[in-house]
Amino acid sequence: MGTRGSALALAQSGLMARALEALHRGLKVETVVVKTKGDLFGAPAPEQAKLLAQGAKGLWVKEIEEALLERRIDFAVHSGKDLPAELAAGLEIAAFPEREDPRDVLVCAPGLGWASLGKGHKVGTSSLRRRLMLEAAKPGIEVAPLRGNVDTRLRKLREGEFDAMVLALAGLRRLGREDVEHEALEPAAMLPAPAQGALALEVRADRRDVASLVAALDHAETRLCVEIERAFLAEVGGGCGAPVGAYARVRGAGVLFEGFFAREGEARGRRVAGECADPAHRGAFARKMAAEATARA
Repeated sequence: MGTRGSALALAQSGLMARALEALHRGLKVETVVVKTKGDLFGAPAPEQAKLLAQGAKGLWVKEIEEALLERRIDFAVHSGKDLPAELAAGLEIAAFPEREDPRDVLVCAPGLGWASLGKGHKVGTSSLRRRLMLEAAKPGIEVAPLRGNVDTRLRKLREGEFDAMVLALAGLRRLGREDVEHEALEPAAMLPAPAQGALALEVRADRRDVASLVAALDHAETRLCVEIERAFLAEVGGGCGAPVGAYARVRGAGVLFEGFFAREGEARGRRVAGECADPAHRGAFARKMAAEATARA
């Protein structure tokens, strides 16, 4: 099993390894840590990201996909939101395990919360999506870049470098850090990134034996929702650093969807919403939502 070496990546991949070993008697999963350019150099500026073949997201998966193609690993575990819209040729996602809560959370200095956050407060995030939504919902706040692992970010909050910051709820839970006081943000205020909260288990398309083992973790509802979100991402061209939000959820026989897209330099972007009545036509539905999101006023 290939994985990045961050604390969150190891926690997530460890969950998957234990789940597979529990499902397949006698199976032993070996963890192989693969360093990616994202781990070594961090996320690039948006103007640099758009020049990369797989966009900024490729920096977190390219070396892992190479390890798969070179047969140094048998499968890989990724954060769904880190996956580029297009996988490397010859690879596929064998499983999208059941999704964790996809919402973002606000973590604040004592005495602050979403309701009281306003003009003059400094909020940390390096996500363009989060920045645009924060500035739209809370005019006058200062949004500043925030990097590092969760512990580093929380330390900066304690030391007063920021008044608040936005993190992913799934990350806090998988790291066992739900003790951190936080406020979940509803999609109406902060639409999640495509596939946020989901994990993706990637395999070589020619290894049906490995795919069959890993597919035991696939969750049909999660796959349906994530595939719509990723199709929207692909259609709007969001793999190149553009701010994109997408959130799909099953309702009855259909799927409710909300999307967000902003072009380079836009201050607000556009939100769209719709219902995919027939999930068999999810691709056409995602294209329709993307066309609405990218249409110029």
